[in-house]
Amino acid sequence: MDLKKELRVAYIMAAVLLIVGVASYAAVCAKVPDKEPIRLMFKTDAGKVLFQHKLHTAASGYGVSCNDCHHHPEDDESALRACTDCHGKEEGMGEAELKTCTECHEADEIEDTDMMKKADAFHKQCIDCHKDFEKGPVECAGCHVM
Repeated sequence: MDLKKELRVAYIMAAVLLIVGVASYAAVCAKVPDKEPIRLMFKTDAGKVLFQHKLHTAASGYGVSCNDCHHHPEDDESALRACTDCHGKEEGMGEAELKTCTECHEADEIEDTDMMKKADAFHKQCIDCHKDFEKGPVECAGCHVM
């Protein structure tokens, strides 16, 4: 074979491999979660906390419903929002923090108008739930990993 034929064969093989690669990628791309993140990693001063939705919602895990944690709105799971939508990120983390619940709700809709920080909300809700149902860790090192 002369140099031109070898070069042409190499180009044809490269084009075929490119087409096969693109077709394979398109046919077997990763499945995107339906509506909720599979895992969330929260970075805190006390160490990272890995939250796994499936562990909490599956019957073989803790078996809690979405509304057990996402407490508002009570009756419409399609309108569930991320915790940081209401509780914001800690100051200096690049996202504005809401000051009170009354920025979105009428005062008669809520019991307490002071906005709880995200870390306090997690501690109260998660630890209380773990203690009440006697499932999940209740000690700091059970959730926080340095």
